[in-house]
Amino acid sequence: MWTILKNESWALSRNKALWAVSIGFVLVLCSALYLGAAQMAQERASFEQAKAHVRGQWEALKEMNPHGAAHFGTFVFKPSNALSSLDEGVHSVLGNVIRVEGHVQNEMVHSEASQMMAASKFGKLKSALLLQYVLPLLLIFLAFHSISSEKQSGRLKLLLLQGASPRALVLAKTLVVWLYGVLLLLLVMLAYTLLNYQELTLEILGRGALFFASYTLYYFVLSGLGVYSSLKWQNATVALTSLLGIWMIWTLFMPSIAMSIVDKLNPLPSRAAFQTAMKTDRAKGIDGHNPSDARGLELKQRVLKQYGVDSIAQLPINFDGLRMQADEEYGNKVWDKHFGNLRKVQARQKRNYQWMGGLNPFLSLQNASMGVVGSDNLHHQEFLLQVEHYRRKLIKALNDEHAYGGSKSGDWGWKASNAFYKSIEDFKYEPTTFSSVWNYYKSDLGFLCFWSIGILVLLLRGAKKMQVI
Repeated sequence: MWTILKNESWALSRNKALWAVSIGFVLVLCSALYLGAAQMAQERASFEQAKAHVRGQWEALKEMNPHGAAHFGTFVFKPSNALSSLDEGVHSVLGNVIRVEGHVQNEMVHSEASQMMAASKFGKLKSALLLQYVLPLLLIFLAFHSISSEKQSGRLKLLLLQGASPRALVLAKTLVVWLYGVLLLLLVMLAYTLLNYQELTLEILGRGALFFASYTLYYFVLSGLGVYSSLKWQNATVALTSLLGIWMIWTLFMPSIAMSIVDKLNPLPSRAAFQTAMKTDRAKGIDGHNPSDARGLELKQRVLKQYGVDSIAQLPINFDGLRMQADEEYGNKVWDKHFGNLRKVQARQKRNYQWMGGLNPFLSLQNASMGVVGSDNLHHQEFLLQVEHYRRKLIKALNDEHAYGGSKSGDWGWKASNAFYKSIEDFKYEPTTFSSVWNYYKSDLGFLCFWSIGILVLLLRGAKKMQVI
């Protein structure tokens, strides 16, 4: 087998056209990585500048009522992902700025896609686009005639008569094509490492290793499938046509079909219906701005009984702050209910989409690729949860200052000091570790392994039939 592998590798290395294509492909890939790294650096600089500006505005707040500060609010910016130059996933379409204020859980805005002029399906040049669509085509064109050309030339019979093992021949040709793809992938990972060596951590290295493993498994599936098609069909044109048909179905049609199916199985509510339902539930709770609200009056009686007084004026605290916080806490329950249900539906959609990896390894590759680099919707939702947790802490701190800071009920002219606003900590994002979300992606990697094993079995069975030629 090693002799065959060596000869096949030598023959491949003498192909000048392949060298030209490979060099061009690597240059384009490196350009995509460089542009991605440059964009990430620019985003990071903009992020730091905007974050400092917004924090400066908050710390510069002069004496003002805490509830006014809650409406003034602040902004949180989503930091760039260190691995996004490999696969930016949903980063460019979900926005990167969110306003944090009282009474409402806002959505993220200012996505990169909304500001792009490119209107094509694939958009700008991306590393993942080349690795998922273009490189597999190169592997297909290398593999489709690997066995059929030997049949047509009569060399295959000669090799078998000379004692060459059909299994060794098939595996060697598969490995040569596969190793070509792995080599190009290694060059990509090397280029990424050189461009981002200052950002490397154990977490990033671990995620990068899984990214590499995902693509190597998928490339083995394609390489093996290409060699098997060449083995099955004596006509190279038929083999190529069948492979291109499979590639188109896997990459162009099935992802859209799969998304339609999971959406039908677990439909998300429309934006209008979602907002209407939240507004309806929100209206059932206490209204912090309405002193005559029935639920507010019930809260008033409980507080008066707690402090043993007969009127709000006798309270040693500011009841307005308590009512505002009660308003927030009820609103939080509403947000948790509706946004929680939304996340549950999305989780079911993701699981169903992942199970379809048993029919299409490309779906598993895309899920694993975005997941291991941290650019999928799951990591985005983790960021939003941290922002919402910060929003609740911020608003509670403002309401507590309003209630217990020294003012009296009804005194809306009372103002908190600038020192108080400075004492409130800024938002600090804690990146999600892959170990904490591993369970969400092991099925994708498992399906890629399943497909690789299946293709290997298919090749061995096909090689066994070659003995009768």
